[in-house]
Amino acid sequence: MPCYVSHLECSFTGDKYEAGEVHTVSASGKPLLVSYDLDRLGAEVCREDIENSPEPGFWRYSPLLPVSDASNRVSLGEVVTPLIELESSADYLGVGSGSIIVKDESRLPTGSFKARGLSLAVSMAKELGLSHLAIPTNGNAGSALAAYASRAGMTTTVLCPDNTPEINTRETLAQGGDTYLVNGLIGECGHIIADGIERVGWFPVSTLKEPYRIEGKKTMGIELAEQMEWQLPDLIFYPTGGGTGLIGMWKAFAELTELGWIDCPMPRMIAVQSDGCAPIVKAWEDGVEFAEFWENAETEASGIRVPSALGDFLILRAVRDSGGFAIAVSDEEILRTVAEVGQRDGFLMCPEGAATAAAYKSAVDSGLISGDETAVLFNTATGLKYSMPEVTSRVDKNEEIEFEKFL
Repeated sequence: MPCYVSHLECSFTGDKYEAGEVHTVSASGKPLLVSYDLDRLGAEVCREDIENSPEPGFWRYSPLLPVSDASNRVSLGEVVTPLIELESSADYLGVGSGSIIVKDESRLPTGSFKARGLSLAVSMAKELGLSHLAIPTNGNAGSALAAYASRAGMTTTVLCPDNTPEINTRETLAQGGDTYLVNGLIGECGHIIADGIERVGWFPVSTLKEPYRIEGKKTMGIELAEQMEWQLPDLIFYPTGGGTGLIGMWKAFAELTELGWIDCPMPRMIAVQSDGCAPIVKAWEDGVEFAEFWENAETEASGIRVPSALGDFLILRAVRDSGGFAIAVSDEEILRTVAEVGQRDGFLMCPEGAATAAAYKSAVDSGLISGDETAVLFNTATGLKYSMPEVTSRVDKNEEIEFEKFL
């Protein structure tokens, strides 16, 4: 399959950059986006080619991905992640005649959606001849990078805030990442990596500081469209830290529309944050283009504990252009939703995923949305990586069993 990349483009100024070269951000310090020759792609590839592709998981969308040589694809057995309707939780969440569907990204390698972006980043690093990658992370991105980089035979350095969930840091170390805890937030981890580029020689794969993680994340949008028979839902609720997935999906929908592969109304894109770290929500409410740094960021949903997002203007642009909104929920609401959905539907959401369900409920209650629409929520990681209730009830086999307790 030929590569259809035409060039890279600054997301802020529109300045163009050569494809096939190592890039970080643009000269203006903004994210670079990959552009494709969609006219040629559309003339040579049709939707049926995608539907009939034998490729696993998101690699079925290779014509819309930047890897030019299939031998450079780094894979750990990716799958198409399922759509699961929350039937028993519907009343609790405020669903009317519509439906609430979870796209469960926990089924991907390393148990999170980060597999999409890091698989593409590592594959392109391999194609471009890089050998040492570094990343700041609140957890899941680090373990995904470690796994894919080890698969590719690359060295990985991972810096995590020292309050990153222990399961994530242990997982990262176990999968070959040189893992360090930092007494600071993810942005401060990123500054250390940036300062070490010249001295260490590593290449940073921080969120939106290289062009290819977003290409992996956009496959969530392409995959969702294919699963819904090339239609899109009314609403997409997305847990938003760095926002790569939200930006990527909006990019995917634009490309699919230009190709003529979809011809339907665009979904309203809803950025979900915790009220302990909600810079995008504040910027949306204030009507500004860029978000302010969020001081003293803290939330149980560690994946969205990002006080400053490089792509803030792209997140806000997608939200506004789609007629969507940004909304924050409390940690109390998040943890309550984890418990309610787990007990009602048998679905163990991660806190970030549960934030989207809590935001849906809040949005229905406040009249921001109707419960009669079709909403897709993204569960971005397995709930098994986070704290769960302790079992305290016991049965003593040496005592008379009180069977009434089981009624």
